Amino acid sequence: MRAEDVVLRFVDAINRADVDRLAALMTDDHVFVDSDGTRTAGRDVMREGWAGYFAMMADYRIAVAETYSSGATVVVVGTASGTYVGGGPPRPENRWSVPAAWRGVVKGDRVAEWQVFVNPEPIRAAMRPRATPEA
Repeated sequence: MRAEDVVLRFVDAINRADVDRLAALMTDDHVFVDSDGTRTAGRDVMREGWAGYFAMMADYRIAVAETYSSGATVVVVGTASGTYVGGGPPRPENRWSVPAAWRGVVKGDRVAEWQVFVNPEPIRAAMRPRATPEA
């Protein structure tokens, strides 16, 4: 299977919020690198991490605009979007969408590394408490 196909399956599992499928597509020693460079290692740790993220960010999606690959490395360019839930129902004012890129490194038919390149500020802004209008 081509590396690009593996990465696109990974993206599809993300878009479906399918934690089991994501875990099945990760190597045992999978590494996730977030936008500030923090590295988190291990399939089981990342399974929990994705489950928590999907619970916090309703409807998180990656819209792929382009892909580039070189051997086992695939770069995906597009848009990330979602709605911060924050312990309540999703609210329109907590919706965000940002240009982003992702880098996947594939070993065999699994993703060994997944790195996110995004400006996190719009996402953080959606997570900030807002004053509620007084009745």
